[in-house]
Amino acid sequence: MDCVIGFRDALQGTFGLLDLLPIADGSIHRFHVPGDKAGTHNGWYLLFADGIASGCYGSWKASSSHTWSSREPANALEAEQVRQRIEQARRQREAEQHQRQQAAAEYANRLWRDARRADPAHPYLVAKGAHPYTLRQSDGVLLIPLVRDGQLVNLQRIKPDGSKRFLFGGMVKGCYSPLGTITAGAPLYFCEGWATGATIHADTGAAVACAMNAGNLLPVGQRLQRQHPDAVLIVAGDDDRMTDGNPGKVAANNAAAALGCGLVLPPWSGAEPLELSDFNDLANWRAKQ
Repeated sequence: MDCVIGFRDALQGTFGLLDLLPIADGSIHRFHVPGDKAGTHNGWYLLFADGIASGCYGSWKASSSHTWSSREPANALEAEQVRQRIEQARRQREAEQHQRQQAAAEYANRLWRDARRADPAHPYLVAKGAHPYTLRQSDGVLLIPLVRDGQLVNLQRIKPDGSKRFLFGGMVKGCYSPLGTITAGAPLYFCEGWATGATIHADTGAAVACAMNAGNLLPVGQRLQRQHPDAVLIVAGDDDRMTDGNPGKVAANNAAAALGCGLVLPPWSGAEPLELSDFNDLANWRAKQ
């Protein structure tokens, strides 16, 4: 029981107060991470009680992983036991993640197949001043496709009130929503949100890959650079001027530096409200002036 309490303390040191008592059976267990959406179980852990009590834990959502042991190994045999347990945990975690991603991809394809073309009058599209392009719609919910290697693997669902959710367990890292046709020698923009991408595509006619969030800019840029080395890669960053640390601009700068590609940010004149942060915000503000 001491190892269970010690392991729970480690979990709580990472995630905050948890209403659970870990089970030390060497299998993956899932739990709700404080701060995540209600009903989600993005946290995971494995705990072994025999020998040196040890385990692993993390968050699917944050793509994090941590290891824990009750004490340092006393000899090479104990060290090898801990190493093997960490490896076992990695294999179990990857197998479960692959299963979840496959199920989400199959569900995404069913939803996409049965949906109809998006209505230009959908409240989200009207609010963003965006053409629906290839988007589809099901029961009032917009479906934004995410692809990887040309295959549909996930959907972002946008309700009329603007709330957004990916399919549970679906792949996001390195995936993007495409707009236009990628052509050798022509600009290929990649950005965060779909509405931003739609604005850039409408303004330039160029192909755009929408990474869906700032943390996915670099993985998407890396994949595009490998698969389309002859395209002129340009990151179109958000400028989160009112957010501490300006995560959008930082992520865009980091991606451009890592990839050696072009970088553009919204060309503010100085007259725009500070709460505007991306190319879509700017386009809508200008349209109202």
